[in-house]
Amino acid sequence: MPGDKAEERPSGACASSAVTGPPGPSAPSGVPGEAGESASSGLPEKSGRAPGLTHLGSGETRYAFSYDPDLLETFENRHPDRDYFVKFNCPEFTTLCPITGQPDFGAIYISYIPDRKMVESKSLKLYLFSFRNHGGFHEDCVNTIMNDLIRVMEPRYIEVWGKFMPRGGISIDPFCNWGRPGTKYERMAEYRLLNHDMYPEKVDNR
Repeated sequence: MPGDKAEERPSGACASSAVTGPPGPSAPSGVPGEAGESASSGLPEKSGRAPGLTHLGSGETRYAFSYDPDLLETFENRHPDRDYFVKFNCPEFTTLCPITGQPDFGAIYISYIPDRKMVESKSLKLYLFSFRNHGGFHEDCVNTIMNDLIRVMEPRYIEVWGKFMPRGGISIDPFCNWGRPGTKYERMAEYRLLNHDMYPEKVDNR
């Protein structure tokens, strides 16, 4: 009736009379929308450069023209509970003869079984490029590459194979490998060394 006091609403109640449907189910754990995930793809949001990596994603690439093992960078192996191979193929490796200073060209093949750390590929590219003006025999270059990778990664197993273009009518293909001492990988390294070239490829002019 006119003059009557309007019906009081509970404190905090919505004044709108619109009808709303029942609340939807809450998002289960691990679906898009959780903190740190993209609502559109469900993938982890980009958080910038990975810790310890200064080359990848920097937006700027600087090439070293003298041998520099400090260019190598590593990241965490997310599957340390299993053995698996990672292989790099570098078909345009260049270095210099330490005696004549003439350029040597070849391909470098790197295979390894990671443990806790893995080498980042851009840093490996820059590292291998740093041999461009480095004077080293083929055999020394291949062993140096392996030693540097062992130092930064501490892999379970690694092998490096160089296949160089002929000089003076002779091509040289040095192979070296290493397995962690006192483990099955040491025995694996011995076996692969003894059997690495049982069926030599035909070499004409590469």
